Amino acid sequence: MIAVIRTTMTAHAVLALLTISLNAGATGLATCESGPKSGWQPQEKLEKQLVDQNGWKIRRIKEDGGCYEVYAFDKNGDRVNAYYHPVTFALIPNTLSVRKP
Repeated sequence: MIAVIRTTMTAHAVLALLTISLNAGATGLATCESGPKSGWQPQEKLEKQLVDQNGWKIRRIKEDGGCYEVYAFDKNGDRVNAYYHPVTFALIPNTLSVRKP
């Protein structure tokens, strides 16, 4: 009986740790095969490119799933969320979303 209780408690503990570790990582909206961070371009360069070429006002750029996730406002004032490859700055397909404020 005690062995069954210990086994059950161990199984629950392992399941809890797996759940926590899976949720602690990226959001899963995009994943980039970007290699080591030493090969990544600086976030500031991406910000300048998006401001100069798109007229965006950048709110935040962060790392997520090996990509750069960008939060910005476009030139119409709409909220923009998009993922970019940190080496090439290519827009990751199907990750651009624009919402009216």
